[in-house]
Amino acid sequence: MSDTRPKSAVVVGGGLAGITAALELADAGLDVTLVEGRPRLGGLAFSFRRGDLTVDNGQHVYLRCCTAYRWFLDRVGGAELAPVQPRLDVPVLDVAHRGGPRLGRLRRDALPVPLHLARSLVTYPHLSLAERASVGRAALALKKLDPADPALDGVDFASWLARHGQSPRTIEALWDLVGVATLNATAPNASLGLAAMVFKTGLLSEAGAADIGWARVPLGHLHDTLARKALDAASVRVATRAKAESISRTEHGSWRVELAGEALEAEAVVLAVPQKEAHDLLPAGALDEPDRLLGIGTAPILNVHVVYDRKVLRQPFFAALGTPVQWVFDRTDSSGLTGGGQYLALSQSDAGDEIELPVAELRARYLPELEKLLPAARGAEILDFFVTRERTATFAPTPGVGRLRPSARTRADGLYLAGAWTATGWPATMEGAVRSGFSAAGAALSALGRPHVHPLQEAA
Repeated sequence: MSDTRPKSAVVVGGGLAGITAALELADAGLDVTLVEGRPRLGGLAFSFRRGDLTVDNGQHVYLRCCTAYRWFLDRVGGAELAPVQPRLDVPVLDVAHRGGPRLGRLRRDALPVPLHLARSLVTYPHLSLAERASVGRAALALKKLDPADPALDGVDFASWLARHGQSPRTIEALWDLVGVATLNATAPNASLGLAAMVFKTGLLSEAGAADIGWARVPLGHLHDTLARKALDAASVRVATRAKAESISRTEHGSWRVELAGEALEAEAVVLAVPQKEAHDLLPAGALDEPDRLLGIGTAPILNVHVVYDRKVLRQPFFAALGTPVQWVFDRTDSSGLTGGGQYLALSQSDAGDEIELPVAELRARYLPELEKLLPAARGAEILDFFVTRERTATFAPTPGVGRLRPSARTRADGLYLAGAWTATGWPATMEGAVRSGFSAAGAALSALGRPHVHPLQEAA
């Protein structure tokens, strides 16, 4: 007979993984405390004030196939605030074309896979006819791969693409265009297993899987304000500015989480913090090889923010080729900018070469590039220019990283791990973070003998 006595849990870390785990544990009847060292929730997907603007630290998007993050949005009451485009449509502007700037589009039709992308590929102007044909052949080969096959983890994506006839131009103008944004790495530095997962799930599973969604409000409204309301409604105690200093067993076999000035005891603890912090907090014996966590590298993302005195971009976003600029998003409405100006955010993934450059140097580099891409920007006044730097934005999806990523369960009963860096099968995305929260909460509830249905199975 299952034990129905009140149980308690402590979740350490208030990012998407921790919020998800706390909600799931509370929904199952546990008394839950969520502790977060920062003054806010949301982890690395947050907002801050800059003058009259509310600024996201970086542009975050998700895809229709991101069912876990969509569950999260529903759970906190924010789904309508971060809608998905009706049909995949990505403008791609090449400013290095010898005939002058050329615009192409990656879009889908209302046809079944793989025909949904056929017309877009056939007319994609940034590749030659032969290169377009080679993409189709590579996509069919990719569809046959099993992303969970451990053998794929040790292979880099670029080598596989080269073996399947993909030219450097094809990799730049198509595979890396998508891969850098989703993996935070170029093909030579990306695990084939993770790349196969991204492309198979996003482009080759269902026709609408890659339709893009993004927040029309500041991320902090979704991941902090609305998340707090959902946690409050679930009777989760939330303690911010509360950093966990140690985790240990009590003499009674429960867990003790030491904070500055307070100690919490619980039957279950979920560590939903970055890998190095988790390594430092794990008690001895919790993992067979805890130093493996330190082998999971990190990758930076740079965001360049420009506020113009007028509208210079008519699309909500676009991707760029032939320029250091990767993706550009219009954040005017979500930031609260008024008065006829426009606020653009440039999302620069895999930014190791630029992450420490001075603002003045980045300004000198990117403003001329924006003028090449957007002729209307050439006469516009710059009202503000600033950068945000996430030096450890994601785990690095390098070949071999899969064997280093731990599961939610540890060797210590009642202690669980969560975070996008754990073994979710996904790269470091909001989707992966939420899925890790599901896994940690599910493992904890199973060990406590609490009936539990996975949220995505329940939704299905």
